[in-house]
Amino acid sequence: MIYRFGGFSLDTDRLELTAHGRSVEVEPQVFGVLRLLVENNNRVVSKDELIEAVWGGRIVSDATLDSRISAARKAVGDSGKNQRVIKTLARRGFRFVAPLDETPADTPTGRAKQSVRFCTSADGTNIAYAELGSGPPLVRAGTWLTHLEQDWAGPIWGAALEGLGRHFTVFRHDQRGNGLSDWDVADLTLDHFVADLEAMVDAAGLDRFTLFGQSQGAPISIAYAARHPERVANLILLGGFAVGRQLRASDSERDSAQALATLIRNGWGQAGGQFLEAFASIFIPDGTPEQIHWLAEMQRATTNGDNAYRLRQAFDVIDVTDMLDRVQARTLVIHAQNDAVHPLDQGRLLAARIPDARFVVLDARNHIIVPPDPAWETFMAEVTAFVAADAT
Repeated sequence: MIYRFGGFSLDTDRLELTAHGRSVEVEPQVFGVLRLLVENNNRVVSKDELIEAVWGGRIVSDATLDSRISAARKAVGDSGKNQRVIKTLARRGFRFVAPLDETPADTPTGRAKQSVRFCTSADGTNIAYAELGSGPPLVRAGTWLTHLEQDWAGPIWGAALEGLGRHFTVFRHDQRGNGLSDWDVADLTLDHFVADLEAMVDAAGLDRFTLFGQSQGAPISIAYAARHPERVANLILLGGFAVGRQLRASDSERDSAQALATLIRNGWGQAGGQFLEAFASIFIPDGTPEQIHWLAEMQRATTNGDNAYRLRQAFDVIDVTDMLDRVQARTLVIHAQNDAVHPLDQGRLLAARIPDARFVVLDARNHIIVPPDPAWETFMAEVTAFVAADAT
């Protein structure tokens, strides 16, 4: 089995623990402790059970057992103070409490297989991209903090990608600075984000396709569509914007953007910290506590605090208003009525300025529209009907 939680993956066949695709070295006994707790995540595991399973019933001191529990916590970004992954229950034992995705090892996602490859952007940056599903090609532009493997296996993006994959062959990539793409990059600008998208499209051998841009992926998609009208048949924009927070008219929004960027820089690396939980809830205010916790931990594991800050600063100064009337593709703009990340006014701006764009408002608060949010069914129905109309 492969168990995934908060950016980590524990493979019981390979006896391997990884964090956002990178191997984590742990001692055999520490791995044994993690494996037993994960495999019995639905109940409390006693000290006696741990000693029997990991040490074969030999006499083990409390200090030895405590040191292995401490090492297991450290390996998965937990601590005795936070106990967000491994919880101690006094006089009873231990329990694995992090949200968990459990899948067979021969099917990495438990849904369908995806293939991950790498391509090289114009400045030499390595960009990871993935292909999944079947049907006409749909390219999802890079957006705020993704991880090709963790997104596909996790409780938020996995179901959404599976839904898209039933109708389309989906291509997506991790932006520079996060996920499986290169983290150590000098340039984070709109031109470089578009170049990363160009590199993926070329590497995948796509001639003409539907381009899907969500949130920060929307202005990147608009810029690509304006530059490559021969390739983009349909443009779908969800929760997007044309003008970044730092450039919008409202002084309060600019001040909020700068305050948020500062908090990101200072609070990003704290595993289980309250900041990331609060930050994640902005994206899915109607999400479950488990979804919010998973999103918080996934974002922390996907990049470091410095890159998160730099990416946020780069997105907040994007302005593609001068490109909107150059978009030639059939365009569908979808926006949640009460989106707290990018306001509905930005969706209206996109629909008003892109020629002949169709505008759909979702009755929702979530910026990330995923199943089982009722708005997801509306989103999928609009997208499939829009693309199908182009084929007739």
